[in-house]
Amino acid sequence: MTPPDLRIKLGCRFQFELPQPTPMIALLNVHFSRVSDLEYPDHLTTTPRVPMSGYRDGFGNWCTRLIAPQGRFTVETQTIIRDTGLPDARPEIGAQAPVEALPDEVLVYLLGSRYCDTDTLSDTAWLLFQNTAPGLARVQAICDFVHGHIRFDYLAADATRSAAQAYREAQGVCRDYAHLAITFCRCMNIPSRYCTGYLGDIGMEPPYPPGDFAAWMEVWLDGRWWVFDPRNNMLRIGRVLVAQGRDAADVPLTHSFGESLLSSFEVWSDQIT
Repeated sequence: MTPPDLRIKLGCRFQFELPQPTPMIALLNVHFSRVSDLEYPDHLTTTPRVPMSGYRDGFGNWCTRLIAPQGRFTVETQTIIRDTGLPDARPEIGAQAPVEALPDEVLVYLLGSRYCDTDTLSDTAWLLFQNTAPGLARVQAICDFVHGHIRFDYLAADATRSAAQAYREAQGVCRDYAHLAITFCRCMNIPSRYCTGYLGDIGMEPPYPPGDFAAWMEVWLDGRWWVFDPRNNMLRIGRVLVAQGRDAADVPLTHSFGESLLSSFEVWSDQIT
């Protein structure tokens, strides 16, 4: 195995203004599948300090519970992670398994979910992709279509936009690209799940946009999960998974049980020596 040869400093900081004490859940820790690559733990810290507890959700993501006090409240985390420096992997064959041969735990990623409305887009998916070869070629055709169909626009972000709405409106942000591609894959009987995490600009030409979390998808081919990124539609370096689920509703970075105002937000994922 090639030893890791890339170090990435990553982290985030959220600042809230809260009119009252507010229970919160945060999904901000690096996914357990990458914990062995961390140089030190990415513990969450808060200002002011509050008690916190953790648990794993139904998808295996690490979640942190806390009660944020009234007023200004900050939650943040940072670490350094080692990475191979290799771009996203691709399957050699990319075979699509028939539904009856899929593992039980994969079947949920064929079903419709909050933002992936397969019932609405099924006919559209088959009309667009029925003549593509099953498996890898079909997934790439879906990514190519979504990448070209949606116009990226931060100002067009909408936290309630479904895949069908993204298809009709043809605009959005990375989560909309992911939701539409996931939905098309599920309509074509290809298990697909939503992922969120860090994706810096390693290997890319400047100018660089402000740091942000990214959304992509994983697709079940050749008996395992593979990363596909319809927003960028290219193999990237330094992708770091935080959480995965059926769609964005399963993996909000922070969830507040009460009124809250996100007053500032910072994300960084930078190569260091």
